[in-house]
Amino acid sequence: MFKLWLTIKKDTRILLRDKVGILLMFIMPVILVVVVTSIQSSTFELVNKNKLPILICNKDTGKASVQLITAIDQIGMFKVAQISREKEKAITDEMNDRDALLGIVIPANFSEKVSAKAKNVSGKALTSFGLQADTVKKEVGGIDPLTLYYNPVLQESLRFSVQGAIQSALQLVESRQTLRTLYFSINEKPLPEKLENEMLSSQTTINMLPVSKDGLRTTPNASQHNVPAWTIFAMFFVIMSLGGSVVREKVSGSFIRLKTLPTSYLVGLLSKQITYLCVTMLQAIVIFSMGIWLFPYIGLPALNLPSDIFALFIVTLVCGWCAVSYSICVGVFAATQEQANGFGAVSIVILACIGGLMIPSFAMQGLAKTLSDFSPMHWCLQAYYTLFLEGGRLKDVLNNIGSLFIITLIIQFITYLGLKRKNLI
Repeated sequence: MFKLWLTIKKDTRILLRDKVGILLMFIMPVILVVVVTSIQSSTFELVNKNKLPILICNKDTGKASVQLITAIDQIGMFKVAQISREKEKAITDEMNDRDALLGIVIPANFSEKVSAKAKNVSGKALTSFGLQADTVKKEVGGIDPLTLYYNPVLQESLRFSVQGAIQSALQLVESRQTLRTLYFSINEKPLPEKLENEMLSSQTTINMLPVSKDGLRTTPNASQHNVPAWTIFAMFFVIMSLGGSVVREKVSGSFIRLKTLPTSYLVGLLSKQITYLCVTMLQAIVIFSMGIWLFPYIGLPALNLPSDIFALFIVTLVCGWCAVSYSICVGVFAATQEQANGFGAVSIVILACIGGLMIPSFAMQGLAKTLSDFSPMHWCLQAYYTLFLEGGRLKDVLNNIGSLFIITLIIQFITYLGLKRKNLI
């Protein structure tokens, strides 16, 4: 025990002298968490609160086109601006000049086509009711399509949302005209505005509730998603200091000198694991504390810790142990410090990608979905998300902890084989 304590003190002093390593392990993840959370929070606000600027070139002179523009404006998703009919060909230039992400061209015969379609539909309805004689009429053609221009920076999911919103506005205009025509044909007087609004606005409300294991209905914010994810990334980035430390001891001959002393290098490896495990725990404490107390002061949503703090501690401990084990494994097999740092940094980014830190796991398909199960970051992230997003407890993350524990043991075994092959133990 005394030898282990002295070795821990030695590793701690080496760590404190590694200024760059400390910078990478603490300052970089902190900046990363703040930046990514801020960007995602701003994105949510853009979609949920801000309005997308849209230019409308109305070539029609009828009432239906005016109703369509009003309906688009009332959706609440767009900031509508109109341009003259003569500028249709230059609408893309207008979009660039006004920083508009969307543009719509309403065809010249829009109102005429809407009215003709309404008369055709109402006539068929009256015929089916037996209120009008069945006369053979020429089938009315459909409404000419609206042209929607969009800035390529808009993601596909957002474009589909825009298309659905405009389609709803168009459907509202067509339904209103059909109701008016049908009512006038039956009663020979205009449809009362109050009745019209009641018939078109009677929509069933949809309540959206998040699924949680603790029964609470708290909607997770951007901090709940990002802080745990990038805490895992910070833990695994101890490889920049720990992997290099293992390589330096091999190159400097420290392994050989330890073999001449009445101790085992396994004690040295245990010391490094304990020392850097404490570092990973400290990283988690620092980043979680920032999410709780600092984020509200810089305009970001505060991080809400899960109710089961003991489960959070266990998950953080196992994640940190896996990160430390992987760092030592890379250090054992790397021949130089440059190899350890280069391979370590690239491998961590790859594991983060397939593990769901950068791309959500539910969006992955095929081979990527299969590979995610082999990334330790995937199991770390799933455990954290179960606690932070779903309100889970320790029993709910046992499967994730177990998988992560098995991966860690495999990494430890590979490290042992590498030390034996290099005659270091």
